[in-house]
Amino acid sequence: MNKLDKDTLLCISLSGRPSNIGTRFHNYLYGELGLNFVYKAFTTTDLQAAVGGIRALGIRGAGISMPFKEHVIDYVDVMHSSASVIESVNTIVNEDGILHAYNTDYQAVANLLRENGLPHSLSVAVAGSGGMAKAVVAAVRDFGFTDVTVVARNAETGGALAKQYGFSWQPELGDARPGLLINATPIGMAGGAEADNLAFELDAIEAAEAVFDVVAMPATTPLIRAAAERHKTVITGAEVIALQAAEQFVLYTGVRPSPEEIRRASEYSRS
Repeated sequence: MNKLDKDTLLCISLSGRPSNIGTRFHNYLYGELGLNFVYKAFTTTDLQAAVGGIRALGIRGAGISMPFKEHVIDYVDVMHSSASVIESVNTIVNEDGILHAYNTDYQAVANLLRENGLPHSLSVAVAGSGGMAKAVVAAVRDFGFTDVTVVARNAETGGALAKQYGFSWQPELGDARPGLLINATPIGMAGGAEADNLAFELDAIEAAEAVFDVVAMPATTPLIRAAAERHKTVITGAEVIALQAAEQFVLYTGVRPSPEEIRRASEYSRS
């Protein structure tokens, strides 16, 4: 890490459950590229005050995670298309006191769907209806999937998300057996009440061709472990967080790391 001084620019994250992943990822690249930045993770019980602090203290940027991705919209100044279209924010950039909001989750999910070459003919179930689910459903639609079901216990948010993209909604997966299962809920996240739970039943995992879990901590969630044991194509939250963090890094610094630098930073973030 570079020596800190009065000119060092601070970037932060705001999350309900802070981890060291983003902190280590960004600080590794700052050191690797010789940039006078530092990154620190926070949580808050007063989101409005926290965002006010970003503006008042000249904090350069902030990564926004669950459960703040939708609530933070009320406190930013400019919603860029990546965030406004899906009404979910995961990145704030402070431009001279004007807070600009973006969503890099969408691009990360879209890139991973493309890289894994999943056929558009697969039926899809997306679990969740929060900020991350919004990014996932938008990416799924734009990738070309048409047979998609939003699975969410909240009828209001789940139904609205499905309707926005012309998909269907149901409160539980039930007897459906989609070819692609995507978990966009906190189920399986370390430190949570459902850390040891599966987002989908074992027989649904058995019937699927591919399984995608956006939960990044741990890298191998119960869902990913169950899918890998059954030799399914798996896409992990660790992959999502590395890609979305790289795009955040570019927004904060104006510098784009090489794919090799991103790979090393991702490995370091989990070491």
